[in-house]
Amino acid sequence: MKQFLGRQDANPEKADNLGRTALLYATIKGKELVVKQLLARQGINPDKSDCNGSTPLIEAAYGGHGSVVKQFLDRQDVNPDKPANDGRTPLWWAALHGQELVVKQLLDRQDVNPERLDNEGRAPLSYAAGLGHESVVKWFLARQDVDPDKPDNEDRTPLSYTAFNGKVSVVKQLLDRLDVNPNKPDNEGKTPLLYAAVSGDVSVVKQLLDREDVSPDKPDNEGRTPLWWAVDHGHELVVKQLLDRQDVNPDMLDNEGRAPLSYAARKGHESVVKQFLYRQDISPDKPDCWGVSPLIEAASGGHESVVKQLLVRQDVDPDKPDNEGRTPL
Repeated sequence: MKQFLGRQDANPEKADNLGRTALLYATIKGKELVVKQLLARQGINPDKSDCNGSTPLIEAAYGGHGSVVKQFLDRQDVNPDKPANDGRTPLWWAALHGQELVVKQLLDRQDVNPERLDNEGRAPLSYAAGLGHESVVKWFLARQDVDPDKPDNEDRTPLSYTAFNGKVSVVKQLLDRLDVNPNKPDNEGKTPLLYAAVSGDVSVVKQLLDREDVSPDKPDNEGRTPLWWAVDHGHELVVKQLLDRQDVNPDMLDNEGRAPLSYAARKGHESVVKQFLYRQDISPDKPDCWGVSPLIEAASGGHESVVKQLLVRQDVDPDKPDNEGRTPL
């Protein structure tokens, strides 16, 4: 490198077809000494973006190269909050990858906005929380200028992403905040509890169910409740958690007139079907808007064990047709 930099006919600012210079590649590799040599050159632009708008500082933050990050932050000609074409800043990338020390370096700057949104409307905290970076989340939550309940373009909050990904410790961090609404729905009407039910994380579901300000039976825009989603994905333990609640209707219909049992039968979730059939408050023969009963669903899917469970019931008609006259047989 020293030999090249000593020549007058070697241009260290020359970019390749991706718009990347020698400085950017040295930064990607975390080559602290090479970065220092290049930054000492006259005419070097330390804030030059590639074709995707990525700067050397962004790449240093992405890789967690703290000493390289410091070199850039010590300069007056580097914008520490400059976003790439996708709206993602150095802080965003450090938060995404859980680079705790780099996050602290950037948050200590007055010219870095900890709430800056990317093109999807997500703040750095949203990604750090969703991926379970507990220490990084702690840095953000310690600040007064960060909204821990800020929704993105889909109205999903950090808690929504964290609950879906089953990050138990970060869920607790967020639930401990008075300014986080644990029952807040997104654009599709899905709450954090509903997302936890989708993923099937028993511990996260319990944390949310233990709160009085969480509605355990709140449906989304399609009329599907947390119980419905747990059933659909065959999460037996989450189904039990929800069925044990007095405030959960096990027979609630979605917008297509289907009860949770109908979906359990369709998917062939034998143990889930068994939980429903133990109950006195469900209708095991209830048809949907098309007249399709749980027995028809099970028979159509070839789920023999579920068919058998339903046929032993006195309140299931084995010859009941749907709206087009098709029987289970």
